[in-house]
Amino acid sequence: MLKSVRYTVCVLALVLTGTSVFAQQPDTQGALVKDVSTLSDKFTGLARVMAGKYDSRPSQGVRSVGDVFNLIVAENNMLAGTLSGSGGAMEKAPAITEPAAMQEALKASYEKVRQALAALSASDLNASVSLFGQKTTKQGAALMIILDQHEHLGQSIAYARANNVVPPWSK
Repeated sequence: MLKSVRYTVCVLALVLTGTSVFAQQPDTQGALVKDVSTLSDKFTGLARVMAGKYDSRPSQGVRSVGDVFNLIVAENNMLAGTLSGSGGAMEKAPAITEPAAMQEALKASYEKVRQALAALSASDLNASVSLFGQKTTKQGAALMIILDQHEHLGQSIAYARANNVVPPWSK
């Protein structure tokens, strides 16, 4: 009998604990804003330590270090426009080649995305938008670009290591 009471108490505790955990809604907007801040810090740090190596590329026909950084700035500007409703076209801007200007452009573009995300309500996150000709939501657009940028972060880390440069957050 004591065993069955313990078992019942344990099951009840798990159910009640699980219920409160599952009842909480994830803060998607907060998580996206936090991830954007992390990406900003990492790309800006890489742009700083890769100064003088922006032309480096692993092989012919592959994006250079600078090409990747410029792509990130363009994607961020496009995403900020998509989220804010001020436009969402991927604009071809002149390439930034000066390290200080690149670091500032990365910071500024991520700040635009951060502000655009922070201004959205929960229902705004579910608003329909088009990105690269695909119908999605604002949340879907943010995830599409942010996940792509994590791939480019890995690419940029590989470029740094191939150039004997240690990313600033590595020990």
